[in-house]
Amino acid sequence: MKLKTLFFALTMALSANAQVKLLPIFTDNMVLQQQTQAPIWGETKAGKSVVVTTSWDNVSYQSKADAKGRWQVKVKTPKAGGPFTITINDGKRVTLKNVMIGEVWICTGQSNMEMPLRGGRGWQVKNHDEEVAAAAQHPNIRLVKIDRNTNTAPLTTVTSERGGWEVCSPESAEKFSATGYFFGREIEKYQNVPVGLIMDCWGGTVAEAWTSGEALTAMPYFREQVKRLGSLPESAEERQKMYSAEVEEWNKVSAAKEAEKFSDAPTWSQPGADLSGWKDAVQPGNLGDNEFRSFDGIFWIRRTIDIPAAWAGKDLTLRLGNVDDIDQTFFNGEKVGSMVGYSLNRVYTIPGRLVKQGQATLSLRVLDTGGGAGIIGYNGKLTIACGSDERSIAGTWKVKMSLPTYDMPRLPQNTIGNPNVPTVLYNAMLAPIIPYAIKGAIWYQGEANADRAYQYRDLLPVMIRDWRHQWGYDFPFYIVQLANYMAPEKGPEESAWAELREAQVIANERTENSGLACIIDIGEANDIHPQNKQEVGRRLSLLARALTYGENIEYSGPKYKASRIAKNRMIIEFDHAESGLKAVGSRDEKGFTIAGIDHKFHPAKARITGKNTIEVWADEVDFPIAVRYGWANNPDCNIYNGEGLPMIPFRTDDWQGLTYPAQ
Repeated sequence: MKLKTLFFALTMALSANAQVKLLPIFTDNMVLQQQTQAPIWGETKAGKSVVVTTSWDNVSYQSKADAKGRWQVKVKTPKAGGPFTITINDGKRVTLKNVMIGEVWICTGQSNMEMPLRGGRGWQVKNHDEEVAAAAQHPNIRLVKIDRNTNTAPLTTVTSERGGWEVCSPESAEKFSATGYFFGREIEKYQNVPVGLIMDCWGGTVAEAWTSGEALTAMPYFREQVKRLGSLPESAEERQKMYSAEVEEWNKVSAAKEAEKFSDAPTWSQPGADLSGWKDAVQPGNLGDNEFRSFDGIFWIRRTIDIPAAWAGKDLTLRLGNVDDIDQTFFNGEKVGSMVGYSLNRVYTIPGRLVKQGQATLSLRVLDTGGGAGIIGYNGKLTIACGSDERSIAGTWKVKMSLPTYDMPRLPQNTIGNPNVPTVLYNAMLAPIIPYAIKGAIWYQGEANADRAYQYRDLLPVMIRDWRHQWGYDFPFYIVQLANYMAPEKGPEESAWAELREAQVIANERTENSGLACIIDIGEANDIHPQNKQEVGRRLSLLARALTYGENIEYSGPKYKASRIAKNRMIIEFDHAESGLKAVGSRDEKGFTIAGIDHKFHPAKARITGKNTIEVWADEVDFPIAVRYGWANNPDCNIYNGEGLPMIPFRTDDWQGLTYPAQ
């Protein structure tokens, strides 16, 4: 570790002394895409001539820096091989060593793409120790990780905490994207070429953050947001003031809408409110880890506390710690504090004029925009104090789910460091590395867009077209469909996650040179991050091996093709079932529901009737018109093709779902 740190320090020192400046995607150990015109660029003094020489053919390429000092050349790359060197000379020579020519893939998305091989408890893959050790066997895989950053306008530079490209080793692979690594390992194995993997992801982020403003203006939903970004003041302080005012106005509007839906909502901060129907939850704690995990929107969280006589009339200090994401905090119905941002430590003063002996009501109106939710606390503590007399208020609180995100006014967005603002990740993490030559992209994202799944049908294709436009060619783009997650439902229910999976299927169908990896069978009820990233990477690699590299292999599970009604049954036909269909783990074909003209779904029976057909029925439905399969957050479904790939969840209807209004 010390030797590697010293090496990077020396490398950075040499780069600092050199005239030419390069991004961390141009370093020792890099991989250039084979058999293409690969761009290499950087900065030097304006007007300087730069000569780039490649050792594989001893050809030199010349460029002249523009007025901003920027220069670029395109070098012709051979078939896969190496190691080689690249020399860049603007009067001071920089030599990039151990350069390989091979296949370059960018690995993007949110936390499931970000999840490393071994990152600590609950944040690592199965058999992580063995997998990390085995990384030493793949020195022809090269890894580079782009640092997190946001910006409201496109940047030209990025950073990498590791300094740039690294040879795959236990040390470098340990913190790298597990999905990306396992995908790359399969490509190296079956194509027998060096593989370069660019990790460019950020947990919990939405797809629009990874899309350029130019592309998003084509979608009415985002047009005003993009326009607003261009008109914001440069001062972070002024932007924060503007945002706080917008949030206050949003609170008023959303409270009015809340009162329309729940007539007693105005009393929820008051003592004596009717709490029938409220649920118990331990706070501090993440509501996203229990029965509330499928809900994003406004929570009310409250409890009664005892105020001793000695505290009466005195100011109190309320220490809530972190609250995920936005809170309004009330004491006996009067607001005593409000903050925006899950990472902020809440410490509020309760004025003495409100403090009386006896029972008092403490309540929070909390907006959860996705992921975790609730009073997270500070180091597990949640307290109220009068001077040095501090008492815990941790324990069982009452919780009410109010407006879901899809049924509330659009929330103003804080642009300061917020990765979920449209365009900001494209601007800061993608734009600077374009047009680095890549073979294609793998994308594991969607959880953060599930509450707007219907919109995702359009958003994801817009993003893919945008990236291809910016790079200048239609590279392969492979999508990981959301895994099964959350507590299994007891019966047929609507599901935003099922709608997001459908949106991913539709986006794939609308996009040329793309593919979908279904992982509906490897998720975990209590963890949004499945540990079996080996299979995620393998299924992505099947797409690349078949569709990009031309191998004659099956790359998809059975996919809905057509349906017809046969008396009181529906016959469903599938593609990608040439090897036949089979139920795995049970004699029964599981996962189907069926509905008649009343649009009410019932658990269904199913039977495989041919190589690629299944008949579905239910005693409660005399005249069926719609069938669904795997239509739940965490469905119990078990149909596979002969290659062992799971059937892709589907529905034969197009009825409006939970997210239809979110345009």
